[in-house]
Amino acid sequence: MTRETVGIAMNGVTGRMGYRQHLLRSILAIRDQGGLALPDGRTVWPEPILVGRNAEKIEALATRHGLDKWTTSLDEALADPSVTVYFDAQVTQARVPAITRAIEAGKHIYTEKPTAETLDDAISLARIADAAGIKHGVVQDKLFLPGLLKLKRLVDSSFFGRILSVRGEFGYWVFEGDWQPAQRPSWNYRAEDGGGIILDMFPHWRYVLDHIIAPVRSVYAEARTDIPTRWDEQGREYKATADDAAYALFELEGGIVASLNSSWTTRVNREELVEFQIDGTHGSAVAGLRNCKAQHRAATPKPVWNPDIPATEDFLAQWQEVPDNAVMDNGFKVQWEMFLAHLVADAPYSHDLWAGARGVQLAELGAQSWREGRKVAVPELDRTGK
Repeated sequence: MTRETVGIAMNGVTGRMGYRQHLLRSILAIRDQGGLALPDGRTVWPEPILVGRNAEKIEALATRHGLDKWTTSLDEALADPSVTVYFDAQVTQARVPAITRAIEAGKHIYTEKPTAETLDDAISLARIADAAGIKHGVVQDKLFLPGLLKLKRLVDSSFFGRILSVRGEFGYWVFEGDWQPAQRPSWNYRAEDGGGIILDMFPHWRYVLDHIIAPVRSVYAEARTDIPTRWDEQGREYKATADDAAYALFELEGGIVASLNSSWTTRVNREELVEFQIDGTHGSAVAGLRNCKAQHRAATPKPVWNPDIPATEDFLAQWQEVPDNAVMDNGFKVQWEMFLAHLVADAPYSHDLWAGARGVQLAELGAQSWREGRKVAVPELDRTGK
């Protein structure tokens, strides 16, 4: 059995997402299972090199997990001949220059989304990556959530008949930071630092809608900055300049209407932090992060509107749980394994920097719709960037 070692410069792993999902639950988990076994008998062994600005934090992280290599110099990491892949989980504003340097150094790219703050920059990254002949991937983790995998299974099996509409609810209350610490970094709420829920969430909604239901053709969005004052990690008061709630109508191919609400200023009254409901002529389904429930037309109850008496039916009990039917691994880890297989064995992989650019495109057009108060068409974005 041949072992193929892939050196990965991981930048931004002291952050919540970079550490928990990418280092701990993906790369280290792959190592814990003995590497990634390929169909041809080879094993891919990821060798992380931790990159960060804070030497104390990055060294402590490396020591905690028995890793030998770490650095505070991106240039040093990119000059290391053992590094094959550059991974970026930094704040969005730092992503374009870092990825550009990595491409120029001949490294393959795997990155968090959004890939850039503007569509022009996102397209530029994709173009220079193609021109350099390197392989590139963008995290599209929600496609690999158990609940959405089950939802896609229903779509692929024609369970819904003709799909009519999609409704999505995402969000939770993010504390302001004064009397309780906020659960998200303060830069998320400063537009000048690349924050905002449209830029954060619309790239997710793009790939979810495109891949599970149908391509997005137009967007109408409204957004708000509901909490104008917040407190940062040092307890300092600051002005929140980025949108923290967004409400959007997307028209999908085939006339399907998708209504998705995204908010960091809402309190949760549903089973999971994100839920999607698809309604079709033959059935409906509701999916969250892990669970999915369905109701076929033959099992659909016949409620009658009567506001004069208490509800007599337990509507939530009238849905059937969609079974797992398979062992479903962590979605971040699954996508890392897909990218590593693409890198080493040229396995098919479509979630590249152009897919990342399409997500940025929807965020940019959503923000334009909000500013102009109108529906905006979402044109095709091909590999020429047009």
